[in-house]
Amino acid sequence: MRRAVVGIAAHVDAGKTTLCEALLYRSGEIRKLGRVDHGDAFLDTDAMEKRRGITIFSKQAILQTDNVAFTILDTPGHVDFSAEMERTLRVIDYAILVVGANDGLQGYTETLWRILERYNVPTFIFINKMDVTGADKESLLSLIRHRFSEGCVDADNIDGLDRDEQVALLDDTGIAVNQLLDDGRIQDQTLRRLVNERRLFPCFSGSALKLKGVDEFLAGLERFTSARQYPQDFGARVYKISHDNQGNRLTWLKVTGGSLAVKDSLSNIRLPEDPDEGSSPVGTYDARTGADTPWSEKIDQIRRYSASKYELIDTVEAGEVCAVTGLTRTFPGEGLGFEDDADAAVLQPVLTYTVWPGADDDNRLQSVEAVNSVETARDSAADHVGTRDAHLPSGSHDRTAPIKDGAGHLAPEVQAAEVTPELHHIFTALRTLEDEDPNLGVRWVPRLGQIQIQLMGAVQQEVIVQMLHDRFGMDVHCGSGGILYRETISASGEGIGHFEPLRHYAEVHLLLEPGQPGSGMRFRSKCSLDDLDRNWQRAILSHLAEKEHLGVLTASPITDMRISLIAGRGHDKHTEGGDFREATYRAVRQGLMELKRRGACQLLEPWYRFRLEVPQETMGRAISDIQRMSGTFDTPMYDGEYAVIEGRAPVSQMRDYSNEVNAYARGRGQLNCVFDGYRPCHDAQTVIDRMAYDPETDMENTPDSVFCAHGVGYTVKWNKVPDFAHVTAKTDNGH
Repeated sequence: MRRAVVGIAAHVDAGKTTLCEALLYRSGEIRKLGRVDHGDAFLDTDAMEKRRGITIFSKQAILQTDNVAFTILDTPGHVDFSAEMERTLRVIDYAILVVGANDGLQGYTETLWRILERYNVPTFIFINKMDVTGADKESLLSLIRHRFSEGCVDADNIDGLDRDEQVALLDDTGIAVNQLLDDGRIQDQTLRRLVNERRLFPCFSGSALKLKGVDEFLAGLERFTSARQYPQDFGARVYKISHDNQGNRLTWLKVTGGSLAVKDSLSNIRLPEDPDEGSSPVGTYDARTGADTPWSEKIDQIRRYSASKYELIDTVEAGEVCAVTGLTRTFPGEGLGFEDDADAAVLQPVLTYTVWPGADDDNRLQSVEAVNSVETARDSAADHVGTRDAHLPSGSHDRTAPIKDGAGHLAPEVQAAEVTPELHHIFTALRTLEDEDPNLGVRWVPRLGQIQIQLMGAVQQEVIVQMLHDRFGMDVHCGSGGILYRETISASGEGIGHFEPLRHYAEVHLLLEPGQPGSGMRFRSKCSLDDLDRNWQRAILSHLAEKEHLGVLTASPITDMRISLIAGRGHDKHTEGGDFREATYRAVRQGLMELKRRGACQLLEPWYRFRLEVPQETMGRAISDIQRMSGTFDTPMYDGEYAVIEGRAPVSQMRDYSNEVNAYARGRGQLNCVFDGYRPCHDAQTVIDRMAYDPETDMENTPDSVFCAHGVGYTVKWNKVPDFAHVTAKTDNGH
C-alpha cells in the first residue's frame, strides 16, 4: 500500500476542516459527521478551537483507501497562525488548497499558493461551498488559472482528464501528447508525474458540508498520488513541538529516510558540507536554528496520532509522520540525520507586544502606569530599548536600571520596575510556549522591567492570553503592538573583549562581517588550536549563539552578520567558565561601537510585499498613498473594472492601511500583505532619535572591558580597549 502525507491549507472560513471531516467520514474513518460551528469536528480537539470555530494548531488524522494510506495534516487557516501552517508544509508530499466559492480568490489564498510554490509541493485544488447562492465555478476556475497556473484543470469529470488535450500540452516532454494520439488517453503514470512536477493541478469542486463532490475528490487523490522513494540513511524533519495533558514534551516529525525505533538515539551533530565552513576544528553555528550546543537523546515512545487519540508503535518507516517523547532539545524546523534545518519562514511576526500581569480590566500599579506614559511618548518601536536575551531574574528584590525619557534624562515619575514572582512565573510559562513556537521571541527587558513577545496580530495575541489562563492559570493582558526593528552592519570590523577582574581572565577577538540579507547570524571559528584550546573555542561559539545580541543604534536585535573567532587567550589557573562569556559579549559590543563610529551600523525595518486591488477610479488615491508611505510599486495592471497594484512598503506605514482602503474603496478594495524581509529603515534617523538609546550607559550590554593591574580590576572604555589588549589578531587579509 502506498503512503502519502497530505496537508490541507486555506484562507480562514473556506471550509478546510469541514473538508477533512467529510473525507474521514466518507472513507469510513469516523462514524459521525461533526461540524466546526457545532464544536464537534473530529480534528478540532482544543477548547479554544471549538469556541472560536477556527483551527489554531495543526492536527493529524489517518485515512485509508483501497490503495493508499493517507496521513492528513489539517493546518491553521488564519494568517496569525501561518507560522504553524508553513512549518507543516515542509513535511507533506501533497497539498490540498481549499478555495471558498462564496469568497472567491482571497489574498491569503494567493500567499499560500506562493508558499506551496516555494516548497515545490504538488497541489490539488478543491473549490468548496458550491451550494451557496451565486457560486460560479467556471468564473472562479478562470480566475484561478489566470492567477495561479494554466495547469489548474477542471477534474470533476475525472474519467475525462486523461483525454484532455489541454492536459497533454502541459507535458514538455511530449510523452502525454504521444500517448493521447496513439492510445486515445494519457496514462495515469504520466498524469501522476505531471502532478508531482507541479505542471498539473487537478481542480475539484463541491460542498464539503453536504458531502457533494467529496467521493470524486477522494478518488482523484487516490488515483493521482504516487509513492515516494526514500534513501536508506536516516533522516527526519521536525515540524511541531507540543505538550500533552500530562506535560510530556512531544516532537512531531516526518521520517524522510531509513526508519526510527523506540530507544534509538538521535542527535543534532552532523558533518559540515561547506569546505570553507568545515575547515575549522570547532565547527559552525547558525543562530537561526538555536542549535548552540550538540546533544544526543533517546526516543522513549513513538506515537501515531489520529486527532487526539494515539497508538504506541515500535518503529516508524520513511514517509510516515509521528510524535515522539524523550527529546528535550529539538525545535520546529530542525533537520535530523541527513536533513538540513529549515530556512527562515516566509511569514514571520513583525510586531512586538508587552505582557502585563492581570486581566485587561485590572488597575495597574503606579509604576506601570508611569512606564506606559513614557512608552506613549515614544515611538511604538521603543519597546526594544535595553532588551537583553537573558533569563528573567528570580526573586522579588531585583531591580532594573532607571527608565529615561526621550531626551535621555531620568523620568522622575518612573521607579525601576520590581521583578515580582508573578512576572517570573509568567516569563517561565511564556518560555514553554516559545518552545512550541520559537517565533514568539520571549524577552525580558531589564531597563523597562517588561516581558515582550513577538506576534503576528491581534487574534494570536488573544490566543496567547487565553493559553496562559487555561494551561497555567495566569491572567495577563498585552499592550499595543510595536514594530520589530533590527540592526546590521555594512562593513567589516574587529571586536575585542577582555574580562580580568582579580583571579579571572579571558580575552576574545572577533571579526564582524556583513552577511547576505535574510541570512541571519552565523558564528564560526578561524582560530588555530595552537593559539586557543578547543574547549575554550567551543565555549566562545556557544556564548555567541546562546543569546540575541543587540545593536548599538536602538538596542534592536542584530541580524545578517557572520562573526568569526580569530584570536583569544585564557589562563590555565584563573580562567573560569563565565569569563569567556563576559569577554565574548563585550567583544561583540565593542566591535559594533567601532563600526558605529565609522558609520557602518544600519537600522533595518520589516517590509511588506503587497497586492492592492481597487476600483479603477480610486487608483490615483492608491498610488498617492503608496508614495506617501515610502513604498515602491510596479506598473499597475487592469482586471476588468479593477486596478491591481503590486509593490513593497514599510510595515510601519502599511500595517493599518487596510482600513483606509475599505473606506475610500467603499468596501470594494482588497489589500494583501506578506512579510518581505528586512530592509534599511526609510526614516532611520527619526527612529534613532526617538528611541534615544545610549549604548554606553546600558550596563546590561556594555562595550567596555575589565583589566587588572596591581591586583585591582579596572574598567577600560571601549575605544581604548585595542591599546590595552594582550593578544594581536590577524585576519585573512593579514591585518
